[in-house]
Amino acid sequence: MAGFSDAPFIASLAVPAVCLLTAFLSYFSQLVFNQATLDPGPLSYNETVVFNTLLLCLWYTYFKAVTVDPGRYIFEDLVIEADKRWCKKCQAPKPPRAHHCRHCNRCIPKMDHHCPWTSNCVSMTTFPHFLRFLLYANVSLWMLSYFIWQRCYALWETRHMPAHLGPTLFALVSLFMTAIVCLVTTMALGIMLISTVHGWVLNKTTIEGWELDRHEANIGRGGQDWWDMTGPDGEKIQFEKVEFPYDVGFFANMAQAMGTSNVLLWFFPLAGNPRISKTGTGTGWTWEENGFNRQEGMWPPVDPEKLRNARREWGLSRRNFDEELQDAGLSPQEQMEAFKRRQDEDLRRRNVLMAELEEVDDYGSDRGNGSDDEDSLRDWVNTDGERLRDYGVDEDAEEQDEDVPIAELLRRRKGVVSYSDA
Repeated sequence: MAGFSDAPFIASLAVPAVCLLTAFLSYFSQLVFNQATLDPGPLSYNETVVFNTLLLCLWYTYFKAVTVDPGRYIFEDLVIEADKRWCKKCQAPKPPRAHHCRHCNRCIPKMDHHCPWTSNCVSMTTFPHFLRFLLYANVSLWMLSYFIWQRCYALWETRHMPAHLGPTLFALVSLFMTAIVCLVTTMALGIMLISTVHGWVLNKTTIEGWELDRHEANIGRGGQDWWDMTGPDGEKIQFEKVEFPYDVGFFANMAQAMGTSNVLLWFFPLAGNPRISKTGTGTGWTWEENGFNRQEGMWPPVDPEKLRNARREWGLSRRNFDEELQDAGLSPQEQMEAFKRRQDEDLRRRNVLMAELEEVDDYGSDRGNGSDDEDSLRDWVNTDGERLRDYGVDEDAEEQDEDVPIAELLRRRKGVVSYSDA
């Protein structure tokens, strides 16, 4: 669905279109089945009750998938520690597994993707409702398919009967039109249910699957498991193979995603969903890891191409936070001397950088040869031809995790900072 959510007019019609499709398959089909000329005749009482009960569950879970807030991070009267990721759009720390959605315009806890058909993010708080909606939609479609099969089979059995003794033209056209729409919808939602359950069992979001594909591609084209690299601020970084850390066992994975270990509540349409903690720690802020990596907090893995591009772009302006904090308390004359000193250091770095651009890159290929290694984070696609943008992620916010602004560091030094909900 790449680009579907980018057209405001079309995106605004997505939810009404789903409702119209659901109503057509749910109620127009029952009108067709009640045609006296179609064998084996109208639905029985039990079939009608079961089918319409499933439809009620479908409507309710879809309503929840559309209307439940996908979650937000609120920072109030806290001295915020952001040792790792910082969102330049929210101007706040970005906790693990969060991504900035370009449609919701904020960082979403455990963002899976922005679904155009619900006009909402599938996230930590909406995933249970989204999964239940897919489940009830598929079960309803399977039951509808059975009803359609009964009537199509009856038509085949009486194919030699004189036409004037068979179903009316309206009944035939309506039956086959309903069958075609049901078949296409069943295939689409079936694929969606399988992929969603797969991610549910492995505790892996769609975005994390994309990140894993990219990481494996980097491993494959690097020719080795380890590289020493220099980040944009001059620090040494090791690139290594990272195992996906959030798969903590299939039952724990499923219970975590549904917000309860009670299996009966997983599929109960009136059940709730996980809620993000308001304390700045706990649910939505931190995530249990399986311990397969040498230390925690290594996901998402380092992308060598991302670091290389950042070094090229910012290589002439690497920041030294310690010096900046020290300079904040100097006199104007001392600040001028410190600025000149940094200017000289920048000039030396410029000469080093220009020399680096003439050499072979970290992967052993010429930087100017136009190879696939030149693809940036924005251009990289997985095996399905999808980019982060296709999942609703704001690529500008993901292009390079921002360093914590100096103003934020100064506020921390004073020990006072206040963030309010945007």
